[in-house]
Amino acid sequence: MNENDGLRFRRLNNRPQVITDESQERRRGKGSSTYSGRVFRITLLSLGAFLLLPVLGIIFLLESPIQPEVFSLGEPPLMSGCFEPNFKLRQAERLFEDQLLGPESIANIGDVFYTGTADGKVVKIQDRRIHVLATLGKPPCGSYDEEPTCGRPLGIRVGTNGTLFVADAYLGLFEVNPITGEVNTLVSTGQVVEGRKLSFVNDLDVTQDGKKVYFTDSSSKWQRRDFLHLVMEATADGRVLEYDTVTREVTVLMDGLRFPNGIQLCPDEESVLVAETTMARIRRVHVSGLNKGGMETFVDNLPGFPDNIRRSSSGGYWLAMSAVRPNPGFSMLDFLSQKPWIKKLIFKLFSQDVLLKLVPRYSLVLELSEGGACQRSLHDPHGAVAAYVSEAHEYDGHLYLGSFRSPYLCKLDLSKV
Repeated sequence: MNENDGLRFRRLNNRPQVITDESQERRRGKGSSTYSGRVFRITLLSLGAFLLLPVLGIIFLLESPIQPEVFSLGEPPLMSGCFEPNFKLRQAERLFEDQLLGPESIANIGDVFYTGTADGKVVKIQDRRIHVLATLGKPPCGSYDEEPTCGRPLGIRVGTNGTLFVADAYLGLFEVNPITGEVNTLVSTGQVVEGRKLSFVNDLDVTQDGKKVYFTDSSSKWQRRDFLHLVMEATADGRVLEYDTVTREVTVLMDGLRFPNGIQLCPDEESVLVAETTMARIRRVHVSGLNKGGMETFVDNLPGFPDNIRRSSSGGYWLAMSAVRPNPGFSMLDFLSQKPWIKKLIFKLFSQDVLLKLVPRYSLVLELSEGGACQRSLHDPHGAVAAYVSEAHEYDGHLYLGSFRSPYLCKLDLSKV
């Protein structure tokens, strides 16, 4: 490079810059944009922190109402073969819609039917009309707080002497005259049985001679109105008990069950079948004979969570499912069974009423053989006709479906399915 080239290079680099209004505006715009972006980010973060802090406070400061236990369920069975989904329950006819709220269990004497409702009444259905037979508790009824004093009739059976035996979740065991409605208290929930009060009397069955009543107490901790707490906590404090109608004594036959629910005497009356809802299985508890006090699994790993169990005309059993475990699909209760910390968090953030709305309205009834094998299944995949089925009661070629929540009974002609 010669001297002239060097001079030209220095002149180019030292050339004065011309400042215009446009260039100043670009600089101001760039600075303003950076400042606005910074303000937006700070505002967004502040808003996020404002919304998140209460949630964190709930998570870390509030105590969960449940203390869940870890337990294990097998992988749900495939919904195929005997469990293949269908729409057979949709052929059912709704009866007394909006006239019966939560008819949980059903019994009949001839063409006269009996059930218990969510407003604490035992009703008689005769000639297509509903008559209030008895009221076990005291009004008012209808709210969460009133349920323990109002009462909630659940399991109902007809004894050989022609009277009704009724299990009330809060009040105990009763004998009710089906004609006059006269009520006789057999066992009160205030009674302490082997060191624990009865808190959630659920279902019952009666021997042919009427001397023994076998019933379930689903939990010593949780009441019926908090049944979802019991399911999610998986508390193993449920019991099977015996009431002797002669001596009026109550004894515990089996303890340590997770939500024992429906109960059904076997034909020889030496054992009872008990739906262990949380574990999705049926247990056989020996109540008399050489094996008295023993227990084994009758059916394991069901495709749903069983409620009441009743005899079928084929010699087997009808089993109603309160919720299903879809496979293929996703079962929330199966997923959470070994994740107690998530259960705690859920119950910190949501009420039981909110959570119940998330339970799929899938209705399922199984007919099991005398040995426990699946004979057939009846489905209503979205609960379009029969929802929240709690019991299947067979009479005169028809299946009558009770429900723990729906405001009606259902009647299904078995010859058509």
